[in-house]
Amino acid sequence: MPRDGTATRDRLLREAERLFARHGLYRVTIREVTQAAGQRNASAIDYHFGSREDLIEAILARHGDPTDEARGKHLAQLGPDATSRDLLATLVVPYGAHLRTPEGRDYLRIVAQMTPAFSGWREPRAGTGPWLREILGLLEARDPELPLAIRRERVVEMMMLLTAAVAERARVIEDGEPLALDEALFLADLTDVLAGVLRAPRSGPLPE
Repeated sequence: MPRDGTATRDRLLREAERLFARHGLYRVTIREVTQAAGQRNASAIDYHFGSREDLIEAILARHGDPTDEARGKHLAQLGPDATSRDLLATLVVPYGAHLRTPEGRDYLRIVAQMTPAFSGWREPRAGTGPWLREILGLLEARDPELPLAIRRERVVEMMMLLTAAVAERARVIEDGEPLALDEALFLADLTDVLAGVLRAPRSGPLPE
């Protein structure tokens, strides 16, 4: 790769993050990304990444891999009596740290667009690291009195709520709107809400 190849690749990644976060993963064209990155060669994405999907995977790996390492460190600090809230904190705290940078906020807004893939969290893929799978598996195994299908559905619903809530806060920060809660209180309250999703009692079917 030429000497400036890394810089070009990083510019393409950053502009893709920015555009995908604000305008949608599949609404932004590859040409718009290359133009925003100052590249006149329309095949720059193909050269540096291979395809749109490879570009998205590179974005997820860029932010998701360090996040998963942080999850593992948080998990290692928990003892055998860890609560579901403790386990959820190992997800929320490293993930919420992305709120502190523009690049991180764009990443959060991108992940929130990928909810159709959440049910496949057991499969190794970009952005779904081993510690994430470990923690979700531990959460799914909690409350064995609930049917497995319910527990699995709640884990996916919890992930959807987590990513949507943090992505919305990222948008609010980017748009300069006032925040009702500071970051620490927001993440703590969100963790409580997520714990409620997993532990909510079953009340039977709804009336038709």
